[in-house]
Amino acid sequence: MAALDVIDETFVLAEPAVVAAAFADPADWPHRWPDLELHVFADRGAAGLRWSVTGRWVGSAEVWCEPVGDGTVLHWFLRLDPAPGPDGGSARALLRGPRGPAREALRRQRAAKAIAFELKARLEGGPDGPRRPGTPAVGT
Repeated sequence: MAALDVIDETFVLAEPAVVAAAFADPADWPHRWPDLELHVFADRGAAGLRWSVTGRWVGSAEVWCEPVGDGTVLHWFLRLDPAPGPDGGSARALLRGPRGPAREALRRQRAAKAIAFELKARLEGGPDGPRRPGTPAVGT
């Protein structure tokens, strides 16, 4: 079992391919996850991406875009352990103490939700504000 196992899901009123495309550019990853070194090991197109994580943390990360109605449930999975050896020292320090793992998991959950809400605002927005479920997407 990983030291950190973080799961989040958020409904985004946009097609899965549009949501998945928001995560496709490797240049954006350091801005979203500055302390994770991500390496794609499964590009599933409109269904999302899976990464291996290396560096001070080791494990896996995944964005899964599940079509639901006229939108997408964006699922985020993060499973991490501090790296063995000196590179993982700073990661291990975050997990010290009885509340360390819970505190770090909460920080990561909040970061995931911030990413999801930024994405919702960008993809659901239009000239008249957010699109309501059941109404056509902008440009259709």
